[in-house]
Amino acid sequence: MKLTLNLFLLLFTFIVLENKAYSLSDYKIKKICKKARNELVCIKNLKERRANLEKGNKIEIPVIPYKDN
Repeated sequence: MKLTLNLFLLLFTFIVLENKAYSLSDYKIKKICKKARNELVCIKNLKERRANLEKGNKIEIPVIPYKDN
């Protein structure tokens, strides 16, 4: 019984969270871009990426290598 319940809950979470992408809110975008050199360009780029993500298009995510001292 417990195994059946756990299996049901696991499958239910996969079905519910299957195709959802969480994007940044306007407040978070402004907070991130506050420290940028050109704030307006940063906001424009992030809003454009958010729109592409919501449409289902692929977006580029830059990878910054870790430098160990």
